[in-house]
Amino acid sequence: MKTVATLPRPITDYQSLSAEELFERTRAAKRTLGDRVMILGHNYQRDEVIQHADFRGDSLILAQVAEQRSDRPYVVFCGVHFMAETADVLSRSNQTVILPDMAAGCSMADMAAIEQVEQCWDALGRVVPVEETVMPAVYVNSAAILKAFCGEHGGLTCTSSNARKVIEWSWARREKILFFPDEHLGRNTANKMGIPREQMIVWDPYMPRGGNSVEAIQRAKLILWKGHCSVHQMFQPSHVDYFRKQYPDVKVIVHPECHEDVVNQADLVGSTEYIIRTITAAPAGTTWAVGTELNLVNRLKHEQTDKKVFFLSSIVCQCATMYRIDAPHLCWALENLADGHVVNRIVVPDDEKQWAKVALDRMMALS
Repeated sequence: MKTVATLPRPITDYQSLSAEELFERTRAAKRTLGDRVMILGHNYQRDEVIQHADFRGDSLILAQVAEQRSDRPYVVFCGVHFMAETADVLSRSNQTVILPDMAAGCSMADMAAIEQVEQCWDALGRVVPVEETVMPAVYVNSAAILKAFCGEHGGLTCTSSNARKVIEWSWARREKILFFPDEHLGRNTANKMGIPREQMIVWDPYMPRGGNSVEAIQRAKLILWKGHCSVHQMFQPSHVDYFRKQYPDVKVIVHPECHEDVVNQADLVGSTEYIIRTITAAPAGTTWAVGTELNLVNRLKHEQTDKKVFFLSSIVCQCATMYRIDAPHLCWALENLADGHVVNRIVVPDDEKQWAKVALDRMMALS
């Protein structure tokens, strides 16, 4: 892309534009960029953004698309910060990853800082021979530096769909697993595997030894980080009870980031992609109550018109940080790119990128 003398356009120029003008200008900028750009849209993204996406899916699938489509030098990732980082880890050296709004983070990913994880590792090391005994496993919903920590210490990443495989792989190699940052995905997976409750402990990073006794750490097979998704935490057993009373034939399907009390009452539990596939393939006339992010549920409702699709909660709970990626920010990023300016580039340092890729590759080898 040629170097130009003009300055990047400020985001403030876009915030008062109408939806129609933003749509047309975004489409025009994308047309100008042609096959130099690829727009990735996460399933939770708002409609005004995802309508411009070349590919839609969950975070790991989109990062893998970026890796596979190395012919596209610019990757505009409409998701949150850790997702764009994963795309940068997996993408080729000739590719540039852009996040339209740097404020699009993830509250769950922020619940485990690298300093806290290193302190946890040191504390565990005063109780057990940590490098030989504990396998670190990090959810892909995490910062690249945490993935790198796992890669460097023999561990790996996991997704909501392969958590069981990751846990089985880890226990085949070490006695214990440090699973972070989502407590619920780890517990729900272990519950399904029949792991006794006394073999699981929760690690609170703000308490000495995570709030556990030496004996509890020695006994534990699964050490669950005290973290959660603010969206999936909102769903309650009473919401399931309501839909079962209102619609006796309803099928309740939820994400495994939900609390175990909700998961245990659901008919089906699985990743975002699993939820989409299941409802899409369901017979016409069936009724579904869906426990995951609101934008996705509303999209299913509009696309699967031959079924009744309901949002499980009576409370509106969107992914607030994902929601920061909006039509003005997408248009701003694309028009600047068309002008020769790269804004909001995501760059993972080389050492972090190396070890994070090791952790991701170990996971993907299981699939």
